[in-house]
Amino acid sequence: MNTTELMKYIKNGNADNAFCEIYGKAEISNMRTRYITAVEEFISLYSQEREVSAFSVPGRTEVAGNHTDHNNGCVIAASVNLDIIAIASKRNDSIINVKSEGFVADSVSLDEYKMPNPKKFSTSESIIAGVCCGFAKNGFTTGGFDAYTTSNVLKGSGLSSSAAYENMIGNIENHFYNNGQIDNVEIAKISQYAENVFFGKPCGLMDQIACAVGGIVAIDFKNPSAPVIEKINFDFNSVNYNLCIVDTGGNHADLTPDYAAVPAEMKAVAAFFGKNCLRELEEETIQNNIPALRRAVGDRAILRALHFYGENKRVSLSKTALINRNLDEFFKLIIESGRSSFCYLQNVYTTKNVNEQGLSLALCIAENFLKDKNAAFRVHGGGFAGTIAAFIPTDYVAQYRKIMDKTFGEDACIVLRIRNRGAIKII
Repeated sequence: MNTTELMKYIKNGNADNAFCEIYGKAEISNMRTRYITAVEEFISLYSQEREVSAFSVPGRTEVAGNHTDHNNGCVIAASVNLDIIAIASKRNDSIINVKSEGFVADSVSLDEYKMPNPKKFSTSESIIAGVCCGFAKNGFTTGGFDAYTTSNVLKGSGLSSSAAYENMIGNIENHFYNNGQIDNVEIAKISQYAENVFFGKPCGLMDQIACAVGGIVAIDFKNPSAPVIEKINFDFNSVNYNLCIVDTGGNHADLTPDYAAVPAEMKAVAAFFGKNCLRELEEETIQNNIPALRRAVGDRAILRALHFYGENKRVSLSKTALINRNLDEFFKLIIESGRSSFCYLQNVYTTKNVNEQGLSLALCIAENFLKDKNAAFRVHGGGFAGTIAAFIPTDYVAQYRKIMDKTFGEDACIVLRIRNRGAIKII
């Protein structure tokens, strides 16, 4: 339908069922306004009466498994009710124009941008080109489009705004040029390729899969080309718990080397034994060779490797606890995970600026407030700056938000719910 028809369709409530399923009944009116505003922005950028479609890709939260995916480990992740939406229209050429709210517009020629360009690392242009090159590399069709996007997956919030954006480019290409037939897991793999090769960031695959698939998922990356994905049917809200994310507002500048060092050091331990990643080794092999490893790779690499093995075990136990609805066991494991990340993985603050330790402070505040409240907390996502996560009884959420917002700024604490749909074309 064209832009005028789409706005009428939304105003008349024809999209309400989709909005209710994705965002919840209480958000229907807000989503009508949000999507209509996005169509109006599209018109102002491009033209009226264009044939358009509306797309949505959620952000994600890491439930269990911190820095395990890049060494073929296991994780539990979930999509959340914050998302990036796009109003997009096909073009008759190979130009992709994307204007994201709050950012400079990007224009990419798929005929010209076919190879990674280090000068464009860390730019949204590189993501657009990388996703489309990944499509072509895998035998899929690509083409041009114009799009306007707006997102409430805050950049730097630990909710994977970059993975959501990558999946959005793939989501649009999938529906415009491949009849929506490409599986979302395949799109997630292409998105990871774009981030690794074109964007220049050595990330794992968890973020992209969690955003693309939807719901709570346990993912085993033992074979990263064919990860085993298991849906977990659990609703924290139904047992009167909320997932709260606190954005500590840390400086993310120049943190790529910190993130990159984690998988690199883990893989250095594996390489000592002639392996590509830690999943190919038994933990006992590490334990039996610590003196030689200290000389070869250093103490921190060993500690990070041992975190990997402990965390993999915790993911398996956490999955069982959720399936059995055993929250006491689940919370115990989450707290153990957080302590391992702080002590052994060492991704709670960067050594480049030890005076800035927002995550450490947030974890300390959370621990003091939540003791004796049957709750859990841990570092969230990549670490070094950014966010912590906490599972909190609903009765204490308001107090927790007040304390965290006072420390880290208004709306620093975000209360989330799990979204069961991943990357989709809504209309």
